[in-house]
Amino acid sequence: MRTSIATVSLSGTLTEKLTAAARAGFDGVEIFENDLIGSPLTPEEIRDRAADLGLTIDLYQPMRDIEAVPEAEFARNLRRAAHKFRLMRRLGADTVLVCSSVSPHAVDDDALAAGQLRRLAALAQESGVRVAYEALAWGRHVSTYDHAWRIVEAADHPALGVCLDSFHILARGSDPAGIEAIPGDRIFFLQLADAPLMALDVLQWSRHYRCFPGQGDLDVAGLVRAAVRAGYDGPLSLEVFNDVFRQAEAGRTAVDAQRSLALLQESAGLTAPPAPVVPTGFAFAEIATADTARITPLLSALGFSRTARHSGKPVDLWEQGEARILLNTDTSGHRPDLSLTAVGLETPAPEAASARAESLLAPVLPRRRAPEDAPLDAVAAPDGTEFFFCATGRRGHADWTGDFAPAPQAPTPQAPAGIGVTRIDHVALTQPWHQFDEAVLFHRSVLGLHPHASVDLADPYGLLRSRAASNAEGTVRIALGVGASPTDDPARPQHIALATDDLVSAVRGARAAGARLLPVPANYYDDLAACHTFAPGELETYRELGILYDRDEKGEFRHCYTLTTGRLFFELVERTGGYDGYGARNAPVRLAAQRA
Repeated sequence: MRTSIATVSLSGTLTEKLTAAARAGFDGVEIFENDLIGSPLTPEEIRDRAADLGLTIDLYQPMRDIEAVPEAEFARNLRRAAHKFRLMRRLGADTVLVCSSVSPHAVDDDALAAGQLRRLAALAQESGVRVAYEALAWGRHVSTYDHAWRIVEAADHPALGVCLDSFHILARGSDPAGIEAIPGDRIFFLQLADAPLMALDVLQWSRHYRCFPGQGDLDVAGLVRAAVRAGYDGPLSLEVFNDVFRQAEAGRTAVDAQRSLALLQESAGLTAPPAPVVPTGFAFAEIATADTARITPLLSALGFSRTARHSGKPVDLWEQGEARILLNTDTSGHRPDLSLTAVGLETPAPEAASARAESLLAPVLPRRRAPEDAPLDAVAAPDGTEFFFCATGRRGHADWTGDFAPAPQAPTPQAPAGIGVTRIDHVALTQPWHQFDEAVLFHRSVLGLHPHASVDLADPYGLLRSRAASNAEGTVRIALGVGASPTDDPARPQHIALATDDLVSAVRGARAAGARLLPVPANYYDDLAACHTFAPGELETYRELGILYDRDEKGEFRHCYTLTTGRLFFELVERTGGYDGYGARNAPVRLAAQRA
């Protein structure tokens, strides 16, 4: 289906918004009245600019407080509408959005509303314009789509139909199945937005917290299916009021928006892009640093050994169990020193994963590669982290480890043979404030991971927001974090969590090898004693070693942290039973300790 986006969903001037929409691949736009009023361009110049960019102007919006008002006021409304219809003719738009009235002068009289909307539609028809009537969720007397349809049906004019808005319908808990009873040719427009579930006044919820489909909790795909079954064949259009999107760069927001519609059409069964290829594990985590001396002692203390070096690049491979860390000293990309810059994902079908990414506007990154190097595709996440699609050691697939030659000797021969690390449990990536929802959608749609509920974590200087995404087996877990405001430090630490089957033994080994672990306040253990019952000596061991503890109905979680080096720290974790979380209750303690 054709795709469209309301200019109110993007930041910048009207010309910047049009350019961003066109570059992202949209077919059309809704022109928001304020964008036109504030533009120095004439309606004709806006129409020509859109046409030059290959965009149609699918909707002009909004007209407010039109219907069910006293006759004198309606006469004034018709004069206002006549002016707007002339403007639309100059603009090249043929559909206008009319919102259900919130005016205190509006009366609860469906027959009056239908009669006045019929007169409005007759005036619109003279200018070649259609009227799409939308029920605002906070409308004074008309607040549901089925009520709006009853009024439109009673008005019985060919230039009058309904506009269905997923937020207004789903935020009120209305059943979208009833949409199928509306004739498709009377559904003039379909506006789409998602939103997180919130206990909030619906107007404030709508104006500030809408997001693109797939980023929230509403069943937008189910609504689209109902509209299509009813016979709707117009554009799928995004109308998203969001404080973050209004401040973010329009180009990448438009790409994020187009990606959301691609995922939505797939979810609704309208398209069949390359299927998701869910990763099965971590192949490696890559750390960029100009000076390996800052990190190699810690890796050695954590039981890693330098096993190989890339044949053509300044990249070393460190291993322990199935956990692999790459140290990359190529700083030509101006990456922050000592930061997690790339993640390798074990993927059942790397080529199919790349095709999936391309179809969702995440093109494969260009790479400098020698002819003998294994072909290894990567895509960039919104925060710049590169994700590689790997098939380590699998017959019939290129193996990236073949590009590495055995290291002649370990740089730290005194390093322990290992402390019991088995694999990478999860990685935590700090997101730029404007890109958190975009990152969630990327990890869901491009990487095929399932997003979990968002949680707020208490930092001494404000709340941090975190949301994890994982595969069903829990062998790939990625925690996304963001600060509470745009001014929050964008260089907050990232971390790599390493799994072990015996955390106490692993911590003792790491400490003996010189690892500096994050000290935990004694008050934490006093509180822990009040919350849980432990075996004799167990809590004392945790206190001695700086181990944090959590449990739920499924199992237990033990974990501890190293001190931060550059932007990076490590976490050692032990999961027992079916524990599936990340120790969120302990995050405020960790954050306070890191601040200290």
